[in-house]
Amino acid sequence: MITGVDLIKEQLRIAAGQPLSIKQEEVHVRGHAVECRINAEDPNTFLPSPGKITRFHAPGGFGVRWESHIYAGYTVPPYYDSMIGKLICYGENRDVAIARMKNALQELIIDGIKTNVDLQIRIMNDENFQHGGTNIHYLEKKLGLQEK
Repeated sequence: MITGVDLIKEQLRIAAGQPLSIKQEEVHVRGHAVECRINAEDPNTFLPSPGKITRFHAPGGFGVRWESHIYAGYTVPPYYDSMIGKLICYGENRDVAIARMKNALQELIIDGIKTNVDLQIRIMNDENFQHGGTNIHYLEKKLGLQEK
């Protein structure tokens, strides 16, 4: 989203034996993107939450991208990775990208199973996350999971 390059298109070109359609010096970074991986899991225990999705609505709008395979009536199996979607939001800066993500997470409806959507909302509302500079221990500290 921040380069304007369709990475999937380029991957398909490479797989078909074609060269890239762009050169590295033509790639310019513009703006900021934030991604939330939406999982079918209990947000407190992180255990998988398989089951049938009874109601579903994907978020949309400018700067919002939803990538998923789920739909109302889809049954999330217990056998695989619990990730059921990726929500990516773009903005001219981090603040705009996070604001769009907050709105998109509020718009996203997945009923019938437990998801980590509320946890993602809490993260987006956290001042430490908003200011950046968080590290790999951010989430365990936020949730009070660090060892004593």
